[in-house]
Amino acid sequence: MAEAWLLSFSAALPTVRRAHTDDQVRQWMRDVVIPEFDAFVAVDAGVVVGLLVLGEHAIEQLYLHPSWRGRGLGDRLVELAKSRLPHGLELWTFQVNESAMRFYARHGLVEMERTDGSANEEREPDVRFVWRP
Repeated sequence: MAEAWLLSFSAALPTVRRAHTDDQVRQWMRDVVIPEFDAFVAVDAGVVVGLLVLGEHAIEQLYLHPSWRGRGLGDRLVELAKSRLPHGLELWTFQVNESAMRFYARHGLVEMERTDGSANEEREPDVRFVWRP
């Protein structure tokens, strides 16, 4: 999962400063994400090509291998999130990630808030999306 996250983050967000090293991301996945969250992966030929991490009311992480973008996998992961959180969900994405913002809007999520990024580790302006059935 960590390798897919690292590859996807670098490809989708090349201008965003990462707050953690590769090894810290791997440790976070192993020690925090997997034991504490609902985590789902899509695998192709033994390689994780997509990941979805759900919190109590939120999509915490949704990342796709760059070669899997635009192939419907993200759509399936959002639908999985909605089925697991049927009363609604929210998520945050960076404002520079315009393709993600369009993607979430296509899936019925509504922009609710923008910040200057001072509350996230990357210090990158972000936006909160919400979906209510």
